[in-house]
Amino acid sequence: MIDDLACLMYLLAHDDVAGGPYDRSRTELLLRAAALVDLASRGRLGEDGGTVTVSGTAPTGDPVLDGVLRDAAAGHGWKGLMRRHRRRTRTEVEDRLATAGVLTVRAPRTRFGARRLTLTDPAVAAALRARVSTALRGDGPVGEIPATDAALLALAAAGRVRSVVSRPDQKAYRTRIDACTGRLAALAPGLEKAVRALPTTMIAAQGGIGGS
Repeated sequence: MIDDLACLMYLLAHDDVAGGPYDRSRTELLLRAAALVDLASRGRLGEDGGTVTVSGTAPTGDPVLDGVLRDAAAGHGWKGLMRRHRRRTRTEVEDRLATAGVLTVRAPRTRFGARRLTLTDPAVAAALRARVSTALRGDGPVGEIPATDAALLALAAAGRVRSVVSRPDQKAYRTRIDACTGRLAALAPGLEKAVRALPTTMIAAQGGIGGS
């Protein structure tokens, strides 16, 4: 089972009715953010004066993460890295899930259409949503939530993935979501700030600001 954060985030954001992510532009940013959190948790990314730094030169073995590592080597801020090459990252995540047999990829119906994407087993995404729902609605200490689930909850809330965190949930569990997001500061303070700023970054990206 693929368990890297970007692929898990994609499964949370996938909409079978739409035949792909619930919102492609927002999902692309969420996948980049998830990959950055993953790399920081592995000790491969840090920061120095607001600039993202890379530790080590060995590949991770994950094409998605290795692509983001190469992008980070040029020296960018966290927000800049979330915006860079985000469409490429989405395609790489989809290809990785397809190779693993989790996603079926079909050609677009028209020349300029999007690929059609179907989960081979929707129960996988349902189980993942249930995990994140437990993190959201549980009454145990936030510090005891598994790091992966806390990060997915923080990202889903920031990305307005309503199938995971509804509008009422956003208000009712604001303190818990905030605490999960705050845990990212232990990886890098700038990364936490960039995740908190994702709603604004998404609006800017949809308006045409930022690279693809």
